[in-house]
Amino acid sequence: MADFGSQIYIGTPNGVVFLINGRSGAELDAEYYTSYSKEAHKVTNWDQFFFELDKFFDDLRFPYPTTNIRSFTGDVKRSYPEPARPKVMKDEELLMKHGDLGSFIIRVQHRQNSSWQGRITWMEKNQTMYFRSAWEMMKLIESALDTVAPPEEGEENLSWETE
Repeated sequence: MADFGSQIYIGTPNGVVFLINGRSGAELDAEYYTSYSKEAHKVTNWDQFFFELDKFFDDLRFPYPTTNIRSFTGDVKRSYPEPARPKVMKDEELLMKHGDLGSFIIRVQHRQNSSWQGRITWMEKNQTMYFRSAWEMMKLIESALDTVAPPEEGEENLSWETE
């Protein structure tokens, strides 16, 4: 019998399953999977993760960025190769992947204001939250792992807790 209340689905061609296996300070032991490769993409920090996913979105041409790349060193242009390669992994296979500390489905719906907007699902809790920036998405993941410090004065407390 199907669980119609489940948030555990991919639902978009640019869906990513992000798995965190460990963390030490700013270093991550993490990997992500997409439908376009059977191989895990290892990441060791947030910068690497964000740069690689941004390139992945560029390669897919979805979601299309609303701002141009800027540079102090000269004219930089996005290069767009031929449209995305065919899918080699089904959504069901992606959803079988799990991290030791946490598993997340990331669905970036927009790339506006030089950041990302979309939804993230914490697979272990079957909870989905919307995020308005890549920073906010990162804070949601960190709060799920109980690694985020209490918010500073005036800073919004991002949490998976439902009211």
